[in-house]
Amino acid sequence: MAVFTEVSNTEARELLRRLQLGELVELRGIEGGIENTNYFLTSDQGEFVLTLFERLTAAQLPFYLYLMKHLAHGGVPVPDPRADKNGDILHTVCGKPAAVVNKLRGKSQLAPQGVHCAAVGTMLARMHLAGRDFERRQPNLRGLPWWNETVPVVLPHIGEAQSALLRAELAYQNHVAASSAYAALPCGPVHADLFRDNVMFEGEELTGFFDFYFAGVDTWLFDLAVCLNDWCIDLPTGAHDAERATRMLDAYQAVRPLTAAERELLPAMLRAGALRFWISRLWDFYLPREASMLKPHDPTHFERVLRHRVAHPVHA
Repeated sequence: MAVFTEVSNTEARELLRRLQLGELVELRGIEGGIENTNYFLTSDQGEFVLTLFERLTAAQLPFYLYLMKHLAHGGVPVPDPRADKNGDILHTVCGKPAAVVNKLRGKSQLAPQGVHCAAVGTMLARMHLAGRDFERRQPNLRGLPWWNETVPVVLPHIGEAQSALLRAELAYQNHVAASSAYAALPCGPVHADLFRDNVMFEGEELTGFFDFYFAGVDTWLFDLAVCLNDWCIDLPTGAHDAERATRMLDAYQAVRPLTAAERELLPAMLRAGALRFWISRLWDFYLPREASMLKPHDPTHFERVLRHRVAHPVHA
């Protein structure tokens, strides 16, 4: 992620001491992303990831951290937050709330094939089922209320055609969210940001999901739609890749079959997933924050995805 807060070696050593994780070997800022400050933190006991939270508050953070711990203990390969001697997994570094988790093995698969999409579908369904008995509740903070708040902020920065599409799609999603079919959608903890760069593989083996800091309670279908919109499209054009999507959907449904309401609303949720990331990328692009490694994503990518989803509905 982008580095907004500079962490010194002295501060890193003190943190490792508090967590009883050994002596500092290397501290290295991680590029990419735009939400939090992240470092690779290597000690003589292993490799970890240090995250300083730049937007989320100390009151919001226990949901994410305890969700990861819950999933890790439920057999889902996710980072497991490290506790201090008092059992606390939320720490303070440079005056910011922070967490330390184990570094997952493997690397991101940025050019996925059908086998990778199937693996993501299987693990996503397992994650949804494993989260059913998670007791903490927090809404998806980048859900529909946030879209309604943020669209008026970005509209002055875009052209007439983009503005018309954005307003029309937001109205459509508000209509969908008020429907009886939407009310029937199964809900629970979701990742909500499971892009290619948030999954690790060793060859064809999926070794973990990470970066849960957009997670929240939402419909499982929305989570699946976000995955389909990244893993199963042609990146240059935003067009749907039917073969990869079929592999992901079939693998997901082999673990948790979709309900009738989910099959009905899959086209709408694919549009919702595209809208959510178009809005956030417009916001980050036109209203950026300063950071030493900040690289805002291109917002036009998800505009293309949304236009494809509107013109070519995909059914389960």
